[in-house]
Amino acid sequence: MTSSTKLTAALVDVAMGRTHADLVIRGGKWVSVQSGEIVPNIDIAVVQGHIAYVGRDASHTIGKKTKVVEAKGRYLVPGLLDGHMHVESGMVTVTEFVRAVAVRGTTGMFIDPHEIANVFGLKGVKLMVDEALKQPIHVWVQMPSCVPSAPGLETPGSSIGPKEVAEAMQWKGIIGLGEMMNFPGVFMSDKKMLDEMSATHAAGKVIGGHYASPDLGLPFHGYVAGGAEDDHEGTRMEDAIARVRQGMKAMLRYGSSWFDVAAQVKAITEKKLDSRRFLLVTDDSHAATLTEEGHMDRVLRHAVSEGLNPMTAIQMMTINTAEHFGLTKEMGMIAPGRWADILLVEDLMNFKADMVIAKGQVIAEKGEWQVKLPSTKYPQWVTKSVKMKRKLTAADFVLRTRAAHGSEVEAHVIGVIENQAPTRHLKMKVKAEDGEVQADIKRDIAKIALVERHRATGKVMVGLVSGFGFTRKCAIGSTVAHDSHHMIVVGNDDESMAIAANELAKCGGGQIVIMDGKVIGLVDLQIAGLMSNERADVVAKKAATVLEGFKMCGSELNNPNMQLSLMALVVIPELRISDKGLVDVTQFDFIPVLEDQE
Repeated sequence: MTSSTKLTAALVDVAMGRTHADLVIRGGKWVSVQSGEIVPNIDIAVVQGHIAYVGRDASHTIGKKTKVVEAKGRYLVPGLLDGHMHVESGMVTVTEFVRAVAVRGTTGMFIDPHEIANVFGLKGVKLMVDEALKQPIHVWVQMPSCVPSAPGLETPGSSIGPKEVAEAMQWKGIIGLGEMMNFPGVFMSDKKMLDEMSATHAAGKVIGGHYASPDLGLPFHGYVAGGAEDDHEGTRMEDAIARVRQGMKAMLRYGSSWFDVAAQVKAITEKKLDSRRFLLVTDDSHAATLTEEGHMDRVLRHAVSEGLNPMTAIQMMTINTAEHFGLTKEMGMIAPGRWADILLVEDLMNFKADMVIAKGQVIAEKGEWQVKLPSTKYPQWVTKSVKMKRKLTAADFVLRTRAAHGSEVEAHVIGVIENQAPTRHLKMKVKAEDGEVQADIKRDIAKIALVERHRATGKVMVGLVSGFGFTRKCAIGSTVAHDSHHMIVVGNDDESMAIAANELAKCGGGQIVIMDGKVIGLVDLQIAGLMSNERADVVAKKAATVLEGFKMCGSELNNPNMQLSLMALVVIPELRISDKGLVDVTQFDFIPVLEDQE
C-alpha cells in the first residue's frame, strides 16, 4: 500500500468513525470559500495532518487520544496564502519570516528568492528551498527567472539561465518560475527568456509575470502571448481589467510601500468583474510591518476597508491562490483531503487569528507559538558577500562635469514616487562648481551612487536623485538594492557617503545612516547582505533606527529605505542607476547623468 493510499484509507476510516481523529474542532462557523457560504455549527475532524470530515457532528471521530478544540462559535477560516512575495524584503531568513507571519494566520507562502539569486545564483536558491521545506507551514519556492533582471544593463553577483531553470524544476519544493521581469525580452522573443518559460511549461508549472509598463498595447499583448500567467505590477483599475481579460491572474499587492489594492479592486467592486481571477498578495513586506501590523491578515483588513466583501477577500488569498498554483487538492479550502490549515477567528471584518492550525497541528494561539521552529546553519560563504577592492574616499563620490564654473548644465535626475515602485525621469538644471556638480539641499537634489560589491572591482557610479527630502548633511547606504544588490548610497555629502559605504562593508552588509560623520542608524544583514538570522522583531527595531535616521535627515517618505532599495531596479520605469550607468527604462538604454558627459 502506497503512502497516498494509506492516507486515503485513514481519512475514510475517520470519516466513517471506524478509527479516531487526531484533532477535532467543534462548534464553529465554517467559511466555505468553495461555495461562498458561512455554515454554522460545524465540526472538523483531522487525521495525519489532513481534514477527514466536515459536518454537523464529529463525535463519532473522537477517541481517548483525540485533541478537542472548542471553537465556541468562532469562524473556521482556511489558512491564508500569499501568492507572491520575497522573504528577503523582510530582511530575515525563511524561518524568521515564518515565525513573524504564521501566528497571524499565514499558512502558505509562494516565495521568489531572486534577491539571493542575484548574489549567489543557483546555490543561493537551493539554500532557500532547503530551509523552506523544514517549515511547519507550506513554503513553496518559485525559481528566479531574471538574473540579471535586465542583461546588459547591470552585473549581478551570479546569473541564472534556461539550464539552471530546467534543473530547479525537478527539485522538491519548486512550484514554478518566478516573476518574468524582463518583459521587453519576452515581447521581443529573446531566446533565453522563452527557453526558461518553455522549461517551466515542460515541467507543468506556473510562470510568474511582471509587466511593469502602463502600455497596454502590442507590447502587453506580446508579453501575455509569451506565457506569463499572473502579474502583480498593475497600479490602475484598467491594469487589473486588462490582465484578467487576457487570461492572467491579477495580483493586487499591498506591501509595506506598494499600495495597489485600492485602485485595482474597483474592477471587482465597481465594474463587477468575477473575483475568482484576482489574488491578494504582499510582494514586499518590511520586518516592522510584519511585527507591528501583520502580513496577509493586514492585507485582508485593508481589502475589506476598500469595499470587498470579507468572503471575497478571503477567497482571493485562499482558494484563488491554491487554484492558480494547481494546489486545490491540497489546500486553499476547508474540505476533506486537504491539509488541515485552519484559523479560528472572532470577527471577519476586523480579521485577527485567535488560533492557527497548520498541517494539522496547533502552531499558534493568541499570537504565541506553540511549536518549535527549525534551526538552520548557514555556510561561511553566505556571510561574506560584500567584497570591496579598497576603502572608499570622498573623491569616489564626485560627480564631474566639463561645464564652466558657475554655469548650468541639464541633468537627468531620478524622481522618487512615494508608495510606488516606478520613478520619474526628471530633467533639471544644476550648477557646475570647479568641475563638479554638488548635491543641492534647497532643491531636494541628492547624490546617488552605486558601489560594485560582488567582484571587488572598485567601480562607483554616481548620479542624482530627487524626492528623499534631505535637509541635513547626511548619507544613507544599503546592500539591499534590487535586483543585483550592489551597494547603493544616497546623500548630500561626499565624505558621509564614503563613511556609509566603508561601514557597510565592515559589518557585512545591511542599511546604514550617517549624519555629521557618525552612524545614527544601522541594521546589519550578514546573510548575502540581505537578511539577518535574528528574529523579525529584533530586526525591526534595528531597521527602525534606519527609518528614524531618514527622518533626522529630513525625509518624510513612508518606508524610505524600501524606496532606496529600488533605485537600481532597472526593469521598472522610468529612470534607474546600475553599475554600468544611468538607465532610461522606457528605452532600456543608458543616458548620461549630465548632458555634457559622453
